[in-house]
Amino acid sequence: MKTLTILRHAKSGWDVAVERDFDRPINKRGQRGAELIGQYLKRQKWPVDQIIASPAVRVTETLDIFQPAADLDAIEPHWDRRIYLASAATLIDVIRDTGRDAGHLLISGHNPGLEDLILMLVPESPDDELRAEVEQKLPTSALARLELDIADWHDLDVNMARLAGFIRPRDLDPTLAPAMDDD
Repeated sequence: MKTLTILRHAKSGWDVAVERDFDRPINKRGQRGAELIGQYLKRQKWPVDQIIASPAVRVTETLDIFQPAADLDAIEPHWDRRIYLASAATLIDVIRDTGRDAGHLLISGHNPGLEDLILMLVPESPDDELRAEVEQKLPTSALARLELDIADWHDLDVNMARLAGFIRPRDLDPTLAPAMDDD
């Protein structure tokens, strides 16, 4: 059994002048969202033994806050440029490349790729309320936990995961909604 935790980067600052989208930082609401979601993961005691992430500034800043809050600051993320604005198909390739070592993998990056990844991995079911929530939107700082009955990440394929958890910052602090979702 493998678990895949998916973390979308925190709310970024559109009001900051940057030359490239890659360099856009997170804002104050994003900082709060990343901290709350990290604390939530820690309270849930969801294990993570490897992190792969986009090297974009908004992802690195998210993890700088999220990891200590989640008590994961001892894990050095593997920065993979392929994750930056990647499609779900590319994200599946990135995850497959991790091999069998990580039992509990966390990937952090961007939409629409992460949302599409969840929807590709978790089969449609009329009674799956969590999947229906993701289908509406995977907002910034949202965290999803997928369970997969595989021994090696090379075996990852579509429609094989179960969505075991989904949380948004606004679920933990209503003052972070709805502006947190604009991105």
